[in-house]
Amino acid sequence: MDDGALRVDGNALAGELSEVFSHEMTVARVACGGCGAVEQLGADHAYIQAPGMVLRCSHCDHVLLVITRTRDRLRLSLAGSKWIDLSGTRGPRAHADDHR
Repeated sequence: MDDGALRVDGNALAGELSEVFSHEMTVARVACGGCGAVEQLGADHAYIQAPGMVLRCSHCDHVLLVITRTRDRLRLSLAGSKWIDLSGTRGPRAHADDHR
């Protein structure tokens, strides 16, 4: 089977993405791409006085996330994060091992 038979367009991600972006993100855990520290997003340092918003690691000051907004566009960069863990961000569905 060739790669084309396994591939669909990005619309196939709509369900998963709608779950991701409906979470309470400030309690999501984020792993720093610089030092590897893991914190809740709300515990890291936010800078909001610039044209965009920047979230920096509270341990090493590495940029984790950048949000910019124009009149008709919102752009989000997570390039400085290794991963973001959304488990436990919806309350009752949280699992006991989510707080490791």
